[in-house]
Amino acid sequence: MKDWKKIFENRTFRLLLFCFLALLLLFAIRQVFFSDGGSVSSYEETQSEARISAMLERVDGIEEASVMIVEEEGRAVSCIVVCKGEDSILSRMRILDLASSALSLPKEKIQVYLS
Repeated sequence: MKDWKKIFENRTFRLLLFCFLALLLLFAIRQVFFSDGGSVSSYEETQSEARISAMLERVDGIEEASVMIVEEEGRAVSCIVVCKGEDSILSRMRILDLASSALSLPKEKIQVYLS
């Protein structure tokens, strides 16, 4: 027990221990908040989502489009569309009409976000 007291009384040892613990904490923070393997980034687009995205990009006023279809028991229940382009009522209506027709969903189940 006295040996441990002598080790912890050593100022150099305490400084090295503090630095090691600080580095360990920084590494843990990096893993939690800045990791590349998040669930959203590892999402792979389905064939239906890719087809609808391609159709949306052909619509006048839409530059880039990304679509996520939420399914339950093999049926689409909602849809999220994120796209770049003209933020107008006409663009939103075109997006809603296209996604609604392609998925046989009511327009209320489709969320559109223009960036």
